[in-house]
Amino acid sequence: MLYYESVPKNPAREAGEKMSFWFKVMKEIKDEKYPQQISYLRENYGFSQAHANALVMYSRGSTSAKRFETPSDYYKTIDPKQVSTMKKIFKVIQSKYPKTELVIAWNQPMLKLGNDYIFGASAATKHILIAPWSTDVLETFADKLAHLDHKKKTIGIPNDWKVEEKLILDLVKARIAETK
Repeated sequence: MLYYESVPKNPAREAGEKMSFWFKVMKEIKDEKYPQQISYLRENYGFSQAHANALVMYSRGSTSAKRFETPSDYYKTIDPKQVSTMKKIFKVIQSKYPKTELVIAWNQPMLKLGNDYIFGASAATKHILIAPWSTDVLETFADKLAHLDHKKKTIGIPNDWKVEEKLILDLVKARIAETK
């Protein structure tokens, strides 16, 4: 199976296609089994496992795919240190960019600006993953992220991370610039 790093950039994926595009893709492969649908999305469009699963499950009519209605519902399920850190991160961003909206997408808290996802966070057992929704932004800031667990699509931070406000705001500013 191919991973995003080895997949050529796909114009549809990079352009942030509307959901109607993805529903058409899913309609084309509706007769395939679940694993084949997941593989197709990952190999042809660079989806992560989680995002492919969300689209496949939604397309199959899953009613359990959406576990959280609000960020508060999500926060009730994670470690209090993680909640505190995530809330500080989102507060920093929303103080500078008050038009952003904190929503649940893919069962995780995400900030949107208009129709564009700007920044997200996800809790694992021993760390938090944050992301500005752009591999290009992460590549641009690779040197400034070297002290963190920087991957191709995410940044791993400790559960009790002292929020680096300037770094977070620089990432968000670069992501917003991409969306214009």
